[in-house]
Amino acid sequence: MGVTSDLAAFTAAIQLDRLPPAVAARAHLLVLDLVGSIVRARHDAESTAPMLSAARALGVAAGSSVVFGDCARYTPAGAAFLNAALGHSLDFDDTHAAGSLHPGCPVIPAALAAGEMVCASGADVLAGIIAGYEVACRIALALPAGDHYARGFHPTSTCGAFGAAAAAARVFGLDADGVASALGIALSQSAGSLQFLANGAWTKRFQVGWACMGGLTAATLAREGFKGAAEGIEGKHGFLNAYAPAPNPARAVQDLGSVFELMQTAVKPYPSCRYGHAGIDAALALRAEHCIDPARIESVTLGLPDAGMLLIGEPAGQKSDPQSIVDAQFSGPFVIAAALMTGGMAWDSYALLHDPALRALMPRIRCERDPAAQAEFPANMAGRLTVVAAGQTFSRLVTVPKGEPGNFLTDQEVRAKFTGLSAPVLGADRAARLAEAVLGLHAAPGVGPMMRLASPLGGARLAGD
Repeated sequence: MGVTSDLAAFTAAIQLDRLPPAVAARAHLLVLDLVGSIVRARHDAESTAPMLSAARALGVAAGSSVVFGDCARYTPAGAAFLNAALGHSLDFDDTHAAGSLHPGCPVIPAALAAGEMVCASGADVLAGIIAGYEVACRIALALPAGDHYARGFHPTSTCGAFGAAAAAARVFGLDADGVASALGIALSQSAGSLQFLANGAWTKRFQVGWACMGGLTAATLAREGFKGAAEGIEGKHGFLNAYAPAPNPARAVQDLGSVFELMQTAVKPYPSCRYGHAGIDAALALRAEHCIDPARIESVTLGLPDAGMLLIGEPAGQKSDPQSIVDAQFSGPFVIAAALMTGGMAWDSYALLHDPALRALMPRIRCERDPAAQAEFPANMAGRLTVVAAGQTFSRLVTVPKGEPGNFLTDQEVRAKFTGLSAPVLGADRAARLAEAVLGLHAAPGVGPMMRLASPLGGARLAGD
């Protein structure tokens, strides 16, 4: 058997009650984490209104499928696209460090949309989600991530299409051949570029939504008997050989079924590119320990791995002068300045984008390649922060940022993050009920009741309505 066949067989056979309890428990938390981001982005993200307008124009805003935080109903494809794109819009979704991708955004909405299509049980939807995480993350590991990035690809989208296809295929109950066909069809949907970094474009959000919708479409075609390409992952013209110069296909199936990459997925405590989180952790710790006065900061150096420099460190002039929220999400100087000035880094921190004091601090923050951080890559997204203030120098290397598997958020912290994002849109009571429904998904006969709790009471008008 080959890589595609092995991953397909694993996906078709996975059963929630046969998995380690810790894997199932973590899957619930990852779903809860993403749902909170979707709800808030439906209300707050600046790209939401044009996406909804386009959805209406394309005819995918007339169906029975749910978009979290929305009172309208959509086609399955439309719901998959919007939930995934919204989930990625705040840059607050989960991350897999070694694969340099956000697996939850393309995978979870595909499984939920498929679950609504066939009235699947919560257990089957969770099984599909777990399978999708494994497929997406393992394909990313086989590239490997650094080489894929160097070619300008966005692995959340490229690998995410396969994860979404696997998730939906498992929810549909396809056999191994059917899953393999879905993966072969997903090959034709695998796309995603880092060019959004040039001007803070919203295409990063769009392409994740497209990957989710593409994966759902691939699984639906396979369910109807459509024939997909064989060896879609490892073939001569398959994904790995086409998208990276020296892939390692065996890595995609190493310890498959005994080691779960889902357990290596982190939850973000801050709504920005994950490469800046070690620096934010260091900034918050140094600020608290040494009572650093932002007004007396002379210089700050953020040390990053090469991939971090690509995303949040260079070009230096652009990163020190972000003009949009997307720019700021991918600006090392912005997130560090916000943390040092306010003692936190939350979604509301972006309201400071044009604050004069923050603008004055950003040019004093420079990013550079740090050998210690690079040595940790790709296993850890490490970072070093050095602050010179009032004639004193303070420095801290953070190897494992908060939220990583080795420094994971508590269940209470995940739930607090969800509540902070969703309660302003849904209300505290409805947000609490939605959280309970997500955490009880394994026992639910279907996903419909949980999904319906995600609509604001009274049909409240939101951004884009």
